[in-house]
Amino acid sequence: MGSFSIWHWLIVLLIVIMVFGTKKLKNIGSDLGGAVKGFKDGMKDGSATEEKPAETTKVNAVAGDKTTIDVEAKQKS
Repeated sequence: MGSFSIWHWLIVLLIVIMVFGTKKLKNIGSDLGGAVKGFKDGMKDGSATEEKPAETTKVNAVAGDKTTIDVEAKQKS
């Protein structure tokens, strides 16, 4: 009573085909494939936007003898 043999899996597959039908199983397979493809495309798009970090520029402006103002500007790309 350990693991199932190939004959057990074939019988289960036959029962599933008889219950759901081949057309329903084909629709489920294509929906699942489309979802996986959409997920992969989304992961590819998400990683492409993170490759370029925003460049920063620091500007030191001296107003008078004793006052220094530090300004950090970020450029959008």
